Amino acid sequence: MLKRLIDAPGFNTMVRARHGLMLFNRNDIYVGRSIGKYGEFSEAEVNLFAQFCRAGDIVVEAGSNIGAHTLPLSRLVGPAGRVHAFEPQRIVFQTLCANLAINSVTNVEAHHAALAAETGIVRIPDLAYEQENNFGGLELARLEGGAPVPQRRLDDCLVLQHCRLIKIDVEGMEHSVITGARALIAAHRPFLYVENDRLEKSAALITLIESLGYRLYWHLPPMFNPDNFARDAENVFPNLISVNMLGIPAEMPISMEGFASVSAGAHPLQGR
Repeated sequence: MLKRLIDAPGFNTMVRARHGLMLFNRNDIYVGRSIGKYGEFSEAEVNLFAQFCRAGDIVVEAGSNIGAHTLPLSRLVGPAGRVHAFEPQRIVFQTLCANLAINSVTNVEAHHAALAAETGIVRIPDLAYEQENNFGGLELARLEGGAPVPQRRLDDCLVLQHCRLIKIDVEGMEHSVITGARALIAAHRPFLYVENDRLEKSAALITLIESLGYRLYWHLPPMFNPDNFARDAENVFPNLISVNMLGIPAEMPISMEGFASVSAGAHPLQGR
């Protein structure tokens, strides 16, 4: 367990983590727990991003949470690059902004908004942040009531000269986000890194991305990294993985050795 840098009442605390100072909710059972214990979250994803994100690139991150991946992405693209980070939960968004500010990050634009296929308003209730929960697992499509938050289409809200990566972790809304980004994807042909852990939505999501001219590969990083920043050997996430897909434009001559191709008729979580 890393030394806490804030000793104050309330649910937030801070540690010095792999990618900078990180403020997080001590009651968050996945992202917060991982940062507090290991000083990182799903570092295997960051290692993958480092293989194709370069200085000067533009990255779009749909579902940034508190910035566990926003911070390393900002370093990968450097001062000449830009990260557009979207997070709809008010309290989580405020923590994201705090982490950008405390690390003096200037190349990230944080957007308090949800992304989807249609422009409008989504209502998001404040959760009980002083109680244990998976605060990154909020499914917007199932919510009722709450404060109004803008819902935007990527095609409408961003005008980009280029785009290297779109990272999407939006708890079942991935299909909707991509539908609202068709023009951006067609114009810039970015890499796509998309969560796909809902069996009932998997086939439609895969079919959509393939229809845009992409080859898809599974990326299944374990939650626990033995080489974690804190050098903590205890695995508190046994057998837990993230289920994501890496989309590569079909015209790019890239060989993904060691990565299994995605099929709409199969899913890594089937049979579990």
